[in-house]
Amino acid sequence: MSATVSGMAVGAVLAFAALVFGFWGFLLVAVFMAVGLLVGRIVEGKLDGRGLANALTGRRTS
Repeated sequence: MSATVSGMAVGAVLAFAALVFGFWGFLLVAVFMAVGLLVGRIVEGKLDGRGLANALTGRRTS
């Protein structure tokens, strides 16, 4: 699936959520999609979860 098709699918899901659930539903769906993206990247091994946690807490590694 290309990035264009993926972006269109995400846009369609968010537009549907906005129409059905209003702004707060739209926001909640967007947050859950972002969390799902992060979990998927960590499971695939494309994102280092420990490095992400260190960056969010302000820890530096050399």
